[in-house]
Amino acid sequence: MEPMFSPPLHRQRHQFVIDFVKRNKTKKVVDLGCSECSLLQKLKFHREIELLVGVDIRGAIVKKKMHGLAPVSTDYLQPSYDQLRVELYQGSVTQKDARLRGFDLVTSIELIEHLTLADVERFSEVVFGYMSPGAVIVSTPNSEFNPLLPGLSGFRHSDHKFEWTRAEFKSWALKVCLEYGYEVEFTGVGQAPPGQQERVGFCSQIGVFQRLGGSESCSMLFGDDAEDVFSYTLLYSVNYPSLHDNNILRRVLVSEVLYWAEKLKSRWMEERTGESQRQAEDGEECFGASERHMEMGEKQTACGSEVKTPVEQWDRGVPGQQEGEEQQVFWRNGLGRQESCRSRRCVSVPLAVLWSCCPKVNALSGSLSNLRHFLMDDPKVRLSQDGSAVLLNVQEQDAEEEEDHDVVEDSGYAEASRCSHSAEPEEDWEANV
Repeated sequence: MEPMFSPPLHRQRHQFVIDFVKRNKTKKVVDLGCSECSLLQKLKFHREIELLVGVDIRGAIVKKKMHGLAPVSTDYLQPSYDQLRVELYQGSVTQKDARLRGFDLVTSIELIEHLTLADVERFSEVVFGYMSPGAVIVSTPNSEFNPLLPGLSGFRHSDHKFEWTRAEFKSWALKVCLEYGYEVEFTGVGQAPPGQQERVGFCSQIGVFQRLGGSESCSMLFGDDAEDVFSYTLLYSVNYPSLHDNNILRRVLVSEVLYWAEKLKSRWMEERTGESQRQAEDGEECFGASERHMEMGEKQTACGSEVKTPVEQWDRGVPGQQEGEEQQVFWRNGLGRQESCRSRRCVSVPLAVLWSCCPKVNALSGSLSNLRHFLMDDPKVRLSQDGSAVLLNVQEQDAEEEEDHDVVEDSGYAEASRCSHSAEPEEDWEANV
């Protein structure tokens, strides 16, 4: 049998919620009757949401699917400034729990028809009276549409306690608005065949409730007299990686700094090798590291930006030191203590160059002083003694290639070292239509 709705009806309901979240920049959302967490799994990709909560009375079903809401590898490898926490609870929508108060949006998708009419009254009191969210989206079957559903006799699901007409749904919704201070707009998903929409309405009718009075009304409800009840059982919770966490920010920043420092070092060494070859062809002699410097105004491109190479001249010789002899180089370790070792070959890259030429390093650190602060606390990074440059090792093969020169050349960036460190219920008929 050909599907009656395209996209399928459950996807249209979910998309309705997603569109509402995107339009209203909703930050805190709870899905009542979350079941297999399918709506939550879609909402987690919309990072305007900071807190995403699901509640269902059937804890076993939630547990089977809850790990689908866990962060994936890319969330750890490429964290953003967005913050997201996910919580899943086992509990009844007719019971109060203080952890669900103050949300921007509560969704109840094809849920209330599974409740007795007495429980619907308790549901109304809990959701609109106690939780008092900024908005509530309620969807429920429209019984007037049922004659158009092929092969359906009776209710759409064996567990449904009722299925309302549009007039019955409207009567309940307006009563809720009057009692708890909301306004409602009626709409739906699943359009009827041409010429029948006005007669039967949508297959799933939807009420979008907005609280009157805004945040001021909400704050009055959550005064000292508010009832603190914790009746739900927490089944799962997770915080997504975020750059608001300083530990994660430091890890990402250090990774970027080391990547671009190595890239700039490699570029300088390639340029130096080419220059040495040209000098050899012209019969010119190579200058020692203490005699070389880089002219202001020389341009190079890094991280997609054009930057000026700073004037750097480092005299690394020590009085009385013979050419080719090892020298002692100092740096700061991750605990701020000074360390040293002896080395002939070393490269350094000033933090000012990294901060000015690499947009991501600039954006993550915010300022040159912040960049220095983050790097000084990290054991993976070696800074020069004054904390102005990143020190990098020159690889063994690079050193071997320069054995014949018997000189130690400066990177043009700074002093260097080669020292090592150590819910939703599925409708029976939807499977066929």
